[in-house]
Amino acid sequence: MAPNRDSAEPTGRRVRPVKAGPVLIDGPVDIELPDGSVVSSDRFVVALCVCRRSRTYPLCDTSHRRKCRSADGSGQPQAGA
Repeated sequence: MAPNRDSAEPTGRRVRPVKAGPVLIDGPVDIELPDGSVVSSDRFVVALCVCRRSRTYPLCDTSHRRKCRSADGSGQPQAGA
């Protein structure tokens, strides 16, 4: 069944992975962690950390910019990253 685009109810969230960065999700959102705790954000776009370097995990604090993972697994920054 196709979603009703004329409805006042939201039909879903847009999720955008960023290369060598976070996953951006249209907010507001509630994020349920594996331990059952919930982190809420009322921002219109929420950045979720996928590198696990963030001090504010599960939210991104741009820690991924300090050192990017390389394709070869060496941990050395990639050229142009």
